[in-house]
Amino acid sequence: MNTTKEIEESIVKKFRKSIWNKFLKGVKEYELIKEGDKIAVCISGGKDSMLMAKCMQRLQKYSKTPFEAVYLVMNPGYNEINRQKIISNAELLGLPIQIFDTRIFDAVAKIDNNPCYLCARMRRGYLYKQAQDMGCNKIALGHHFDDIIETILMGMLYGSQIQTMMPKLHSENYSGMQLIRPMYMVKESDIIAWKNYNDLDFIRCACRVTEKNNRCDNDEGGSKRQEIKLLIKELREINPAVDMNIFRSVENVNLQTLISYHIGDKYHHFLDDYDEGINIKGRKTDLQ
Repeated sequence: MNTTKEIEESIVKKFRKSIWNKFLKGVKEYELIKEGDKIAVCISGGKDSMLMAKCMQRLQKYSKTPFEAVYLVMNPGYNEINRQKIISNAELLGLPIQIFDTRIFDAVAKIDNNPCYLCARMRRGYLYKQAQDMGCNKIALGHHFDDIIETILMGMLYGSQIQTMMPKLHSENYSGMQLIRPMYMVKESDIIAWKNYNDLDFIRCACRVTEKNNRCDNDEGGSKRQEIKLLIKELREINPAVDMNIFRSVENVNLQTLISYHIGDKYHHFLDDYDEGINIKGRKTDLQ
């Protein structure tokens, strides 16, 4: 197993192009970090959040934009083995984590209808509250590129809507707080490659569902997301650029070609002004 220094250096040397540069691209392109930010880097104990924490730690050292970071671990009720694994991995990676305990797993243990969704909502709320109490104005989560494109397809195929997982969001319930996703441009396969290269072993979901059923749903629904993962894998064999094309599709939306869309509660339909020959930009269309 590599040392703390070797693990960190691997991010900017061996995985510079696939991880570090893409991490920086996401941070810069979406303006995720600004001078004076105090960011709660939220660590679940999995590969994604642990790598995010290392990237944030290095960025904090060398960035020309000064910001503070705290490395926050919420314990929703992990068993002692998983809790200790998080602590051991944090020590190996040189992450000065702060742990706070909750009883979320106990609260959702007896819920039969969509317990994973409720668990995710509760975890998000606890993280916002704890970060705010610590004087933070942002929380950082470890969602990566594959999470983004899977969310897009899940919305279309299972939710009958076009949506995506945004790189940053204002909190609706915690005033002044934002959520950022610094790993937005980093692919999961590259995270796995970094983990394997450094011979690292992280916890997965570690929830009660995992312990009982040997699987884990995430906040979007595990079985459906797994179906989407397999679908994208098949599509990549036909077109290696398919994942980037899916991603770009939500950057290149032409509202003039949509039947309807909404911004908040305000809905727009192409028939609203179709008979007047006015397109969505308010200009006269060709009526021939």
